[in-house]
Amino acid sequence: MASEVFAQRALFGGAITSTFPLRFEDVSRIRDVPDNQEVLVDPSRDESLIFELLEMKHDVPDYQSATWFIQDLANEQDAELCSAIQQSAVMDAPSLTYGNMPAVVTTAVGEMAISKGRQGREAQNIVRVYLADIRLRAVNTDVLIVAYEPLLINPLSESAPVVGAGYAVPAAQSGIATMEDVFKQATSSFMVGDWSLFVH
Repeated sequence: MASEVFAQRALFGGAITSTFPLRFEDVSRIRDVPDNQEVLVDPSRDESLIFELLEMKHDVPDYQSATWFIQDLANEQDAELCSAIQQSAVMDAPSLTYGNMPAVVTTAVGEMAISKGRQGREAQNIVRVYLADIRLRAVNTDVLIVAYEPLLINPLSESAPVVGAGYAVPAAQSGIATMEDVFKQATSSFMVGDWSLFVH
C-alpha cells in the first residue's frame, strides 16, 4: 500500500465510521445527494467512494447479493456491464452484530462503460467498480460500499479536462493507494457507532 494518509472518517452525522484516504472529499453537502448516501470523491483522479443505506432486499440471497447490486447499479446508470469479474464468498462480520443478529458481507468487482451526468453513450468512460454489500439483518438494511476506479477516460467525457483523456495513470505511479486497497480498507474498517440511525 502507498504511503498516503488514511484516517477514520465520520459518516451519516457520525453514526458510522470508516477509514480511507484524506484525499477523498465529501461532496454530499454540495451535490444533490439523497439522505441515504454519503459520496466522497478525488476529483483529480475521478475516483469515488459511495456509502449507501438501503432497505434489505430479502428476495436476494446472501451469496448473490453483491453481483445483484452491481447489475442494479449498471441498470440505474444505463451503463453497459462489461463483466462481473469476481464475487467473494459470504463472510461473517461479527463486529457488526446487533441484538444477537449477525451481519454478513459479500463483495464483487465488475467493469462498466458509464457516462457522467447526462452525457450520452458517446462519452462513456470505462470504470472498474468494487462493491460490498454489508447485510445488517437486525436493522433490515443493506449497506453498500461502492468504489469507482476509472480505467479509460473518454476524450468527450466531462472528466477529461481535469483527469486527462486516455488510460488512467496507475495509482502506484502517483504514489497513492490503489482503489482496490481503498475499498478493502473502507469495508474492513466500517463500524456502526449509533444504531439509532436505522431505527425509525
